[in-house]
Amino acid sequence: MLPGSPTGPSRPRSTPHSTHGFSLIELCITTTVAVLLVASAVPSLQGLLDRQRLQGAAARLATDVQQVRTDAVARNDALRLSFYSAAWGSCWVVHTGLREQCSCRETGAAQCTGGAKQLKTVALAAEDRVAVRANVASILFDPLHGTATPTGTLELVSPNAQAIRHVVNVMGRVRTCSPAASAPAVAGVRPC
Repeated sequence: MLPGSPTGPSRPRSTPHSTHGFSLIELCITTTVAVLLVASAVPSLQGLLDRQRLQGAAARLATDVQQVRTDAVARNDALRLSFYSAAWGSCWVVHTGLREQCSCRETGAAQCTGGAKQLKTVALAAEDRVAVRANVASILFDPLHGTATPTGTLELVSPNAQAIRHVVNVMGRVRTCSPAASAPAVAGVRPC
C-alpha cells in the first residue's frame, strides 16, 4: 500500500475495447467460405430436383396406365397408350384408333388423324431432364375385360441414369421398381 492511499496501490484504468463491424480480411474469408459452401451444394440440389422430377413423372405414368384401363371399360371403347421419342424429348398419348394415327409434337400437343381421338398427352421436353422409354410402341386396353395387349416395360429415366420402371401385365396392372444397373436405385422405390 502506498502512503495516503486508502485502498492500496493505484491501478491503471483499462478502457473497454469494442470493435464495430468486420475487418476487410474477415469479410473476404467469410465470403470465400460461403461461396465454397454454395458451390458444393449445387450438384446435390440438382440431384434432388432430378429425383423429384423422375418420381413425379413416374407417378403420373402409373396413374395414367390405371386410368386408361378404367376408362376403356367405362367407355366400352378400346383405348391405346402410345409412346413417342424425338430430338426435343419424349411423350405418351392416350387415344383411340391405331398408334400410327397419332403423334407427339414439340409443343406438347398430340396430333391424331383418321378418326383417332387424343384424350390425354404428357410431353417430357429435354429440359425437363426426364425421358420415357418403352419396350413397346403402344399398349391397347380392351373395353370388355380391361386387359392390356401387349404387356410392356415402361421406364422413366433421369440424366444421372436413375430410373423407375413400370411393368404392365396382361391384366393391365402396374408393378413399379427401380433398376440399379448403372446407378443406385431411387430411394423409396423397391429395387428390381
